[in-house]
Amino acid sequence: MTSNALTWRAALLALAVVAVWGTNFVVIKVALADLPPLLFATLRFTFALLPAVLFLRKPDVPWRNLAAYGVLIGLGQFGMLYIAMQHDISPGLASLVVQVQVFFTIGLSMWLTRERVKRFQVAALVLATAGLAIILLHTDGSTTPLGLGLVLIAAASWAGGNMVQRATPGVNSLAYVVWASLFSIPPLLILSLVFEGPQRMLLGVQNADLATWGAVLWQSVGNTLFGYAAWGWLLARYPAATISPLAFFVPVFGMAASAVLLNEPMQDWKLTAAGLVLGGLALNMFWPMLRRRAPQAS
Repeated sequence: MTSNALTWRAALLALAVVAVWGTNFVVIKVALADLPPLLFATLRFTFALLPAVLFLRKPDVPWRNLAAYGVLIGLGQFGMLYIAMQHDISPGLASLVVQVQVFFTIGLSMWLTRERVKRFQVAALVLATAGLAIILLHTDGSTTPLGLGLVLIAAASWAGGNMVQRATPGVNSLAYVVWASLFSIPPLLILSLVFEGPQRMLLGVQNADLATWGAVLWQSVGNTLFGYAAWGWLLARYPAATISPLAFFVPVFGMAASAVLLNEPMQDWKLTAAGLVLGGLALNMFWPMLRRRAPQAS
């Protein structure tokens, strides 16, 4: 750790990561045009696992920890997210709603540690919940209550994965994610065979064009391997308080990319909902920093 201030190279790297993670939601929509969602998720984690697992040593954590993380992130987060995004929620809103994993993570942490909820966290949750309520009241053909519910399940699963990973601090995050993918693949593949069927799976692969395979690689290589490697590199050199807030821009990139590339309409209600959810996230993220700096400024 050298300094709190990012160099311009580090800032560009961080910007590249959040841009990849944000535009990822548009990329998901591209792949879902050909691939059924559970098969798509299976391919994503297969290419995240291979060939990287041959070059990265297994992290020094119990197999059950990797298995729990793999199932929660593979099936719970991305499996549910892909199913929702096929027909039931737009990419821009999906990129926004899934960020409420922050509040699920806080809730799980407090449940496990018996820590009391703080007033600013209640206020942040109220703002985010108001944003979700607006989305629910405006569900239409592009966003349905089912889609919203599935993305909330994805967010809760992401939070569960966060708690599992936090039980093994100091582990290389890239190696952790790669080896955990070993446990994401079997349940996704089995459920794809059961619910999507071999014929639909085969047809999806046959219909996949270069754009579809590019989307799969964007998910596995760009979103997973590059994203986690670069983010881990940044966290190893700068304070978490400097790096973590940058993730706030992921839904900004997600909604902007969906509007520009997929012509997703940005109605007033959608912008209001985004402002409330992002406001809640910002309050939860920045209020403790402001409180710590206040005595120093006085």
